[in-house]
Amino acid sequence: MAVKTSILKIPTEGNTDIINITEKVSGEIYAHDQTWHDGNGHSHLRSTLLGPSLTVPFAEKNLILGTWQQIILIDFDNRKREREIIIQLIGD
Repeated sequence: MAVKTSILKIPTEGNTDIINITEKVSGEIYAHDQTWHDGNGHSHLRSTLLGPSLTVPFAEKNLILGTWQQIILIDFDNRKREREIIIQLIGD
């Protein structure tokens, strides 16, 4: 299996600076699409950015969330699926 590593150095301004780097990363090939031919490689990359899990503290049988905080599911896949969510409570 061949591995290619590239480093992009992008100057940012901070304060939620948003920079379109599409041009800089396009042409790179993600092997998932070559292996499975399902056009779904982008879903895996997006999922990697968010991570597969979340830890939320709770006390007295209530989640401790900020006023506007919510727990949401985002499906990046390119077709319908049924998802299983595993919930583990640790503590008293």
